[in-house]
Amino acid sequence: MNTTLLILAAGMGSRYGGMKQVDPFGPSGETITDYSIYDAMKAGFDRFVFVISPKMEEDFKTNYVKKFPSHLKVDYVIQSIDNIPEGFTLPDDRIKPWGTAHAVLMAKDAINEPFAVINADDFYGKESYTIMHDFLVGTTEEVPGQYCMVGFELQKTVSEHGSVARGVCQVDDNGFLIGMVEQTKVFLKDGGIVYENEDGSVHPLDRMDTVSMNLFGFTPDFFDHIEEVFKMFIRENIQNPKAELYIPLVVDNLINAGKARMSVLQTSESWFGVTYQDDKPKVLSAIRSLVDSGLYPESLWG
Repeated sequence: MNTTLLILAAGMGSRYGGMKQVDPFGPSGETITDYSIYDAMKAGFDRFVFVISPKMEEDFKTNYVKKFPSHLKVDYVIQSIDNIPEGFTLPDDRIKPWGTAHAVLMAKDAINEPFAVINADDFYGKESYTIMHDFLVGTTEEVPGQYCMVGFELQKTVSEHGSVARGVCQVDDNGFLIGMVEQTKVFLKDGGIVYENEDGSVHPLDRMDTVSMNLFGFTPDFFDHIEEVFKMFIRENIQNPKAELYIPLVVDNLINAGKARMSVLQTSESWFGVTYQDDKPKVLSAIRSLVDSGLYPESLWG
């Protein structure tokens, strides 16, 4: 069975202060995404689709894709903020993209097979892609709503330099997701981990909580579900310049409605990523150590 890796690379990187999707982290100028593609390719993924912003398109076509081997199938779709349902008008003050669920929706006409979703700026590790691929090739068109996610320990995913967004998961005894709450402001405080609500109240989180790092696996029927939820979301949030629709919210709605079931796949891999510029030295050091240990070559595509 063919499987595709969908790479969300259209984010603005406002907290990082630049286009971290194309920032070099490897010894030969590799991006974090290069390592994701390398790991996914080794795991068995045979196609790669990027979701990019309109301003990235020209550079992506003329420069970025040229680094990959000719046999690698690499495509892209555009996430534009004016790509909204008919009958709605984009407000003049809207600058931000509409969120990760909207980004996935942009690939509806480009993907017809089971697929995984990742963030372009997150490093998930080889094992994560292997267990994801093994799950996806076991799905069937006859049984829709067979989804999965790779879960990480919360304590391994926070930044020392500011708040992060995390999907905090509840998992049943059979390894299925019961629910997921997207906490958009999670940070370290007084030796613990907390989240802040929109009203400014602060609440503790368990360091061992399972969190989503946007490494999901879906069958193609998921696109129709996103489209339905996004129409409702736009109706309620069209005038909110900061409102975003996240993948966990769509998944949570489907689970509660009994339309889907999501397996939580545990990985022993360590996650790391760059939310802030101050995160970069730690990521550079981590990748250097992996290369020195022999897990990756000095040049992925050389």
